[in-house]
Amino acid sequence: MRWKNVHVEAITHVLPEESISSAELEARLAPMYGALHLASGQLESLTGIRERRRWPKGTRMSQAAARAGRKALEASGVPAEELGAVIYAGVCRDDLEPATACGVAAELGTSPDAMVFDVSNACLGMLNGMVEIANRIELGQIRAGLVVSAESSREIVDRSIERLNHEPTLERYRLGLATMTGGSGAAAVLLTAADYSGTEHRLVSGAALSAPQHHRLCRWGPTSGLLGETPNVMDTDASGVLEHGVALGSQTWDRFLTNSGWRREDIDRVICHQVGAGHRREVLETIGVELSRDFSTFETLGNMGTVSVPITAAMAAEAGFIRAGQRVGFLGIGSGLNCLMLGLHW
Repeated sequence: MRWKNVHVEAITHVLPEESISSAELEARLAPMYGALHLASGQLESLTGIRERRRWPKGTRMSQAAARAGRKALEASGVPAEELGAVIYAGVCRDDLEPATACGVAAELGTSPDAMVFDVSNACLGMLNGMVEIANRIELGQIRAGLVVSAESSREIVDRSIERLNHEPTLERYRLGLATMTGGSGAAAVLLTAADYSGTEHRLVSGAALSAPQHHRLCRWGPTSGLLGETPNVMDTDASGVLEHGVALGSQTWDRFLTNSGWRREDIDRVICHQVGAGHRREVLETIGVELSRDFSTFETLGNMGTVSVPITAAMAAEAGFIRAGQRVGFLGIGSGLNCLMLGLHW
């Protein structure tokens, strides 16, 4: 994948005010910890995550995503009426139908001419949405498009704590640990055609690979299927996801370097999907990128799914970690398994 006419006009984010620490989660897991004779403090020790955010109960994802989208429009000066497409890319959605993007578009006041739809692909959703918008801009179909998402970990974490305390086994703990890393937030990425842009931030290239034979390693949903009446559960084979995800990431990285024409040493900054300390270390060591070139947020925000990369990128830019003229890699991976990496010239 390569683009010549696509600029990243704005990347914005919204974070919930409420935070919950790993210590607080462990306190709620006291029945399981007692039954298994586990020492407190290992959740933070194993993941590197001290705390994460969560939305107030009853928050609709379309409203949270629209807040991030409105910030992007205001920051760029692009009117909502000029958007040719609005894509909602979250795992968490308001309803099975209609598309959550419809609620976002209604909040923003977009034109009837805008294409409005959802994209779903686990933690890769927003990066996939960026590709969808970029291709439409490159083809001349639209001049501006907005990708938004919002994720909420409150409900699945609460449900998982109940499940772990009710079934305090080492196997249940192994499959449920990753759920405890979940965080919440909302993000938006506004992309425009070069002749409509007020920035120099260009989307240059991308590469994607899949390994669908591993699609059962991580699953979130009702136990009896999408239309089942049972509550949502989440099970993750964290070691399997790490092993096969890092292998897929390494292969995608090689393809990414080929497609971009960049050498490893040419890439000034990377923004990895935010899973935890172990995942970050394994991925960067495998592809040969120093930790000093990566910006992380998982320590205080946890794994926010689809919004992890854009929120981290926005915060990196705000902190001056990403600067004009730098080559930046967005490195995404999601359960399925799928991997997508994008190259930007900032």
